[in-house]
Amino acid sequence: MRCVFLGTPTFAVPTLESLVSAGHDVTCVVTQPDRPSGRGHQLTASPVKEAALRLGLTVYQPERVRRPEAVQYLAALAPEAMVVVGYGQIIPQSVIDIPPRGIINVHASLLPRYRGAGPVQWAIANGEIRTGVTTMRIDAGLDTGDMLLKTETDIGPDETAVELGTRLAVMGAALLVETLGRIASITPRKQDAAQATYAPLLKKEDGLIDWGQPAQVIHNRVRGFQPWPGAYTRFRGQQLHIWKSRVVANERGAPGQLLLHPLRSVCGEGALQLIEVQLEGRKRISAEAFVNGQHVGNGDVLGE
Repeated sequence: MRCVFLGTPTFAVPTLESLVSAGHDVTCVVTQPDRPSGRGHQLTASPVKEAALRLGLTVYQPERVRRPEAVQYLAALAPEAMVVVGYGQIIPQSVIDIPPRGIINVHASLLPRYRGAGPVQWAIANGEIRTGVTTMRIDAGLDTGDMLLKTETDIGPDETAVELGTRLAVMGAALLVETLGRIASITPRKQDAAQATYAPLLKKEDGLIDWGQPAQVIHNRVRGFQPWPGAYTRFRGQQLHIWKSRVVANERGAPGQLLLHPLRSVCGEGALQLIEVQLEGRKRISAEAFVNGQHVGNGDVLGE
């Protein structure tokens, strides 16, 4: 099938690769313009652009896909279908109307749950134990289009957003190829708006730990908010990121109080064992190395 692919992040790369491997004619890859990155603020290509160049595909990087010149460019390609995976811009109706088979989106949740930009992160942060991938035809709304196919998977009790995202990317790629192969026979299904939930774009403040919450809630946020914004607190006036944790039995003390051997922080319910941490401006290290390096004592408090 003659396709145009729109995508930007690493999550989208397996789908692009699978489209090519399945023999589809990817006439153009549309991705976000190169952006400044790193300490040197050098212009950096998106993961999708890097993959497209490696695959020998044409790359198009409009600043805004809704501008008339971008719409005209895409219309001239005459694609049968378009595929969107994490492109990063709202697709206007003028583009939606171009391909006769529609624009098919790979979304990393079991729609209508977790519509929005952060479905993987919020599913983990909210303590979900099961998720999946949905293919749908996009419309003018936010992840509100008719659903085509779904596939499901369990979320591991200690699985992070990075780990789950990697698995879902591969699952989504396979589901998209299956969707295109069966597109003529699939009966689209309307989403039940009453069952919809929203997974907004993450903000820095989402990662701030409230030690008055139950340990399981905090552990879920540690797993879910990786790699950004992370889960963080204050220690002796400095920011401390918690990268790996474990829920342990109840402990006596005030929320945020540290206990040693192993390093634990008392929570509103239960306690959280800290396994890997990173003090502001320093490297990520084991909790044991942190205790020894900072001379942590029983009774030190996090969050102050």
